[in-house]
Amino acid sequence: MCGIVGYIGKRDVAPLLLEGLQRLEYRGYDSAGIVVTTPKTAGLKMVKAKGRVRDLEAKVPARFKGTTGIAHTRWATHGAPSDVNAHPHMSADHKVAVVHNGIIDNASDLRRKLEADGVEFLSETDTEVLTHLIARSQAETLEEKVRQALRVVEGTYGIAVMHADFSDRIVVARNGSPVVLGIGEKEMFVASDIAALVAHTRQIVTLDDGEMATLKADDFRTYTTEGTRTTAEPTTVEWEAASYDMGGHDTYMHKEIHEQADAVDRVLRGRIDDRFSTVHLGGLNLDAREARQIRRVKILGCGTSYHAGMIGAQMIEELARIPADAEPASEFRYRNAVVDPDTLYIAVSQSGETYDVLAAVQELKRKGARVLGVVNVVGSAIAREADGGVYVHAGPEVCVVSTKCFTNTTVAFALLALHLGRTRDLSVRDGKRIIEGLRKLPGQIAEILSHEDEIKKLADEFAEARSMLFIGRVRGYPVAREASLKLKEVSYIHAEAYPASELKHGPLALIEPALPTVAIVPNDDLLEKNRAALEEIKARSGRILAVAHDHQEKADQTIVVPKNEDELDPILMGIPLQLLAYYTAKALDRDIDKPRNLAKSVTVE
Repeated sequence: MCGIVGYIGKRDVAPLLLEGLQRLEYRGYDSAGIVVTTPKTAGLKMVKAKGRVRDLEAKVPARFKGTTGIAHTRWATHGAPSDVNAHPHMSADHKVAVVHNGIIDNASDLRRKLEADGVEFLSETDTEVLTHLIARSQAETLEEKVRQALRVVEGTYGIAVMHADFSDRIVVARNGSPVVLGIGEKEMFVASDIAALVAHTRQIVTLDDGEMATLKADDFRTYTTEGTRTTAEPTTVEWEAASYDMGGHDTYMHKEIHEQADAVDRVLRGRIDDRFSTVHLGGLNLDAREARQIRRVKILGCGTSYHAGMIGAQMIEELARIPADAEPASEFRYRNAVVDPDTLYIAVSQSGETYDVLAAVQELKRKGARVLGVVNVVGSAIAREADGGVYVHAGPEVCVVSTKCFTNTTVAFALLALHLGRTRDLSVRDGKRIIEGLRKLPGQIAEILSHEDEIKKLADEFAEARSMLFIGRVRGYPVAREASLKLKEVSYIHAEAYPASELKHGPLALIEPALPTVAIVPNDDLLEKNRAALEEIKARSGRILAVAHDHQEKADQTIVVPKNEDELDPILMGIPLQLLAYYTAKALDRDIDKPRNLAKSVTVE
């Protein structure tokens, strides 16, 4: 959950690394550090700082020159944010520097052994253990020093290592935490995310778990942690540096909310088949006979991806008539679930690197299950591990809280549900109906966003609340859960979501004028049931904001959204609540793109 960037070549390295850290800061932002060297000078030079990358930049001296370097922006796992706990970590002789993403599970045992041998630790981090192991190795090459250290550590890592005696190279390794190489002209880059690379090269190599690489200015080679050479062919990334710019918006969250109409158009483009009233999803690697043999669908994700999976499960049940449900991947992987050969498993992750989801995929593959991935990043770990899948084509999402990727993921599930439905028993008429609804989505999203000022006024009122309740029924419940999460993440207001049908089984005790309720009220076959829930709240003097397809008499305020097909309505009903969370946070002067205690890509357990 941290950002790594490194460079070796002929350019002045510090500005490059600091720029890369700025692009990666959404992956962690409690401290940062940088180490540089050059083949013409002995030793490594390091600067570290608690706080944001700008705090590090302010500490870097003007004559901090070098042509090789590694840098890191941190999200704390071991040790509170501080200058000392910031990465890189350097050995006592100032010869070895390491940056690390992930968690070393046996760090405590290794630390005790090293301290017994006289090693003095400066930080509370698990990473410093790795630094001392490399420094104490008697191996003749840096590659072998790193390899020996990795043999005794247990856990996850994405690392980059520099050594003063081997200043012509950077050695990197991966196990469970992403490492991406960038291939330039007589210069090489490394990062934990392509966001740090696209300003300089679009030719990348993504390391697999158990793989290492040596970077020199004019060459690179990859090999396993056992030393066997591997073949790595660079691929071209689609995203450009401009995709990571704010584009005139105050925050990335605001920009990404407003990109949703175009993003949904991208996920639909080229996939609709009007002739057969279905869609083409070539990456599924699932033929019609195999699709008809599916007896159950299990969707696994975490956080926002889990909520998208809940919406997806409902659409699959409604359109394909296959039993489907969603479950947090973090729970699934620990409960020794029964893996059924007739079940299709779907792993959902914006980054494609979410550790809990990836671990669940690996366990399912070990047990012989068929797994599809629904991800946003081409070539990511889950995309490579899965048997097939769907890319959601949302484009880069920089804000820590997910908006456009959530929406595109729900649309991708609608495409998958339609595909499975038409393979089975969904009629041509219903297929056409869903396709017409999908085509309306971009325009309807734009219509919702055109009422932004009205939602801002509501947010200014709700910013005074200390807690909020979100309710929905069946299709509306996952929308309520995601809206509740958004408000918590970005505004720090306590919020929880409940099925509207469960109000009378306990939550009604909370209702009072000081607790606003946001109710999802689609105009579907449960409309009157949802209105009855509003009556229950109003009878207890509760304040209600409804998200509905027309004005709700019992609500104090109503956000009206355009009507689509019943199955697709949840995709639209969450979008105004993204704006509600955004403007509530803005009214409270929160750090919207970088909420406290959070990071974008959760690559640790």
